[in-house]
Amino acid sequence: MITSVFKKYTPINFIFVVILLLGFFLIFQFQDLAWTNSVLLILKKTGIFFLLLGSVFLTDFIEKKNGMNKNSVYSMFFFFLLILFFPSVLSHTKLIISNLFVLLALRRLVSLHSQKASKEKIFDASLWIFFASLFYFWSILFIILVFISIIFHVSRDYRNWVLPFIAFFVTVIIAIFLSMIVNDNAFGLLNKNQFINFNIDYFTNKYQNVAFSIYTTIALFFVVSMFISMSNRPQVLHSSFKKIIGFFFIGVLIFVISSNKSNDLLLFTMAPLSIMATSHIEIKQRQFKQELVLFVLIVCSMFSFFSQL
Repeated sequence: MITSVFKKYTPINFIFVVILLLGFFLIFQFQDLAWTNSVLLILKKTGIFFLLLGSVFLTDFIEKKNGMNKNSVYSMFFFFLLILFFPSVLSHTKLIISNLFVLLALRRLVSLHSQKASKEKIFDASLWIFFASLFYFWSILFIILVFISIIFHVSRDYRNWVLPFIAFFVTVIIAIFLSMIVNDNAFGLLNKNQFINFNIDYFTNKYQNVAFSIYTTIALFFVVSMFISMSNRPQVLHSSFKKIIGFFFIGVLIFVISSNKSNDLLLFTMAPLSIMATSHIEIKQRQFKQELVLFVLIVCSMFSFFSQL
């Protein structure tokens, strides 16, 4: 019954997910109403919501454009549910911007399988990733995915290997130029984030710990499902799914090594995980199993969200 609601992509289903995201976004923001007294803060909160909505929409677009789902809204709904595990991410503007940029890079990399405009796609993806690193330094690790994509599709042309380095220098020039205009240090953000710390001792309450534990279990379930079912998927989609898996593990690596560690950093894993969750739910299986997986995820996400308010 629950699965049938999101099985087909319709304007009503799309609007329903948007309303859900907006509703829970407002629930979180209304804990402190101080921002409602400032027009600038209201505009900032509005901007955060649309950036987040952009990430949800982009994840769905990547999946549909490359034939990785059956024209459903599952990926959007799963992304929404995964965000609820860590509600504090709803106020982390720089992280949301960085995540949106790396998703724009992923969009270009996944489409490389078409072999059309390969150089433009590699350059664009690299540029988006380096832009993302200006907002959160360790997102620069997603450049690994660019080189993996080159190996998959266009490794024979040496010029493709040079393009990420050109994109890096372009980003440096743009950052310096913008820094001079706004009279600010565009690289100041990097100094705060470039250190490595493997310790996981940042939890401020037990509910953060519980949410992290549940999220980890769910992520492991969908990743294992993806690996098991990979051989049964069309050969043409294998490289796309491998990039999604690679994206997920790079997101995990960013979380593990970041010095200013928090659950919010798992935002980088939510887009690929929502795609893997969609792939799992669309596998031929008993409807009871589909309903059970979705029901458990809904319950866990709701519990995590309200327990951390």
